[in-house]
Amino acid sequence: MKFTKDHEWIKKEGKYAYIGITDYAQQQLGDIVYVDLAEEDLVLQQGDVLCAVESVKTAAEVFMPVSGRVIEANHELEESPEKINENPYEAYLAKITIDDETELDELMTEDEYNQFLESEAE
Repeated sequence: MKFTKDHEWIKKEGKYAYIGITDYAQQQLGDIVYVDLAEEDLVLQQGDVLCAVESVKTAAEVFMPVSGRVIEANHELEESPEKINENPYEAYLAKITIDDETELDELMTEDEYNQFLESEAE
């Protein structure tokens, strides 16, 4: 699993990857009430807006950690967006194919992400 400074995670499994928001992000958002999912077959570049997540407090855009094509949106979240709060590392937002796997090298490991969070808190 790799992480971004915008609090997204990406997990590569075979030729696909799953994208979601981190535990830190869901804690900051509070109770998630709506997810505006990405359109399937959409091609996005690294840093483009993938989708949006709305909570009782605010709305937040979720960005693509790497360039790729959306293969599947997690439609389960339309009926149960709270699954992101319950288990953010299982409740993925989108399944994608990755265009350029070297972009994964630009992302943080879990240790680097935890250090990043600690530096942000100071």
